[in-house]
Amino acid sequence: MPSIRSSTDLRNHYNEISTFCHKHSEPVFITKNGQGDLAVMSIETYEQLAGRLELYGLLQEGLDDVAAGRTRPFKDVMDELREKYKP
Repeated sequence: MPSIRSSTDLRNHYNEISTFCHKHSEPVFITKNGQGDLAVMSIETYEQLAGRLELYGLLQEGLDDVAAGRTRPFKDVMDELREKYKP
């Protein structure tokens, strides 16, 4: 169940909200005048989320390349890498 707090709670109970975000690795949604305004999360949770989004973008690029026929045989790629990184 998402945690929803008011902007007043954020101001008056920052340490409690920060502890919650770090302990549960999930965001706290902040309201302003009864409407959703912000999502607050720990840096660790944010970095994980950003990393996932980057990975999903790269996977989509790969799927787009396959759909467009921009592929090469595995053996050719491996031969190229072995030549490039030869000791």
